[in-house]
Amino acid sequence: MYFNEVFEIINEGVSLALSYFIDTEKRIHILYLFSSLLLAFFIYKKTKIKGSFWKYVFNKRIWLSKSALIDYGLFIFNSFLKILLLAPYVVFSLYIAFYTNEMLLQGFGFPQSSLNVTLTIILYTITLTIINDFSVFIVHYLLHKVPILWEFHKIHHSATTLNPFTQYRIHPIELIINNIRSIVVFGLITGLFDYLSAHQINKLVFLGVNVFSFIFLLFGANLRHSHVKLRYPKIIEYLLISPYQHQIHHSDNPKHFNKNMGSKLAIWDWMFGTLVLSKSASKIKFGIGKETRKYNSLLSNLWNPFKNILQIITRNKQRT
Repeated sequence: MYFNEVFEIINEGVSLALSYFIDTEKRIHILYLFSSLLLAFFIYKKTKIKGSFWKYVFNKRIWLSKSALIDYGLFIFNSFLKILLLAPYVVFSLYIAFYTNEMLLQGFGFPQSSLNVTLTIILYTITLTIINDFSVFIVHYLLHKVPILWEFHKIHHSATTLNPFTQYRIHPIELIINNIRSIVVFGLITGLFDYLSAHQINKLVFLGVNVFSFIFLLFGANLRHSHVKLRYPKIIEYLLISPYQHQIHHSDNPKHFNKNMGSKLAIWDWMFGTLVLSKSASKIKFGIGKETRKYNSLLSNLWNPFKNILQIITRNKQRT
């Protein structure tokens, strides 16, 4: 019986990892990888890079680097973690939506007029996109600014080469933080619009692919974690974070630390004074400086944050 349960967990973990290639909500869906490949070809032609296109895109020094192998390892490891701990998170978000709706009913009663189905979907999509993006920025900002949280987020920035799987190079603690954020935001916004629409829409409709997310994923989201320097025109980079702007975020140059922390929208970085345009950096190197070498294995990436946090707590106790 025990072995059957273990086998089932392994099977579910592998299935979840493979599902990322066919799930339209995941960045590495086959369609988004293909569209990113087309954009990479455009950059290849525009910048007149020497050598073949395939060697440019699938450079062995990038895809088979030690850093990349850690990316793949954390992607698989976190897939099993999701099966064990985070699989029912959608259910919790629907609970939050239900109680949000109930609180609004108790506080304000039934709305005298409700949104129609079309208007609900449009406003819901826009609101969820903006609020979700801002919440991602705030959590990301805290991950950089709060020393204990930075120790976990440091795992993502310890990558010395970038590929689409670097998106999933995150410590399990950060994975949990990100899922809690997603649960709360989705639940609150869904509950609000469930109330405003007088329950005209099945909540499963709210779980559908956000059109703005689809566009974001289709137009080069995978190139954010890559060596392909896709820039946007200057005026657009004040509104949307380009792939190269996010690569600047991964730069090990101190002047780029804590910059371009937005997910999709650049306006939050502009408001917080953390925006850096592509034109300001021609060459960048990835990593976290000299400390990068401490994160050269899967085990060190999982263990180092706890060790470093213990050292921080010990130092603080000694000072007091």
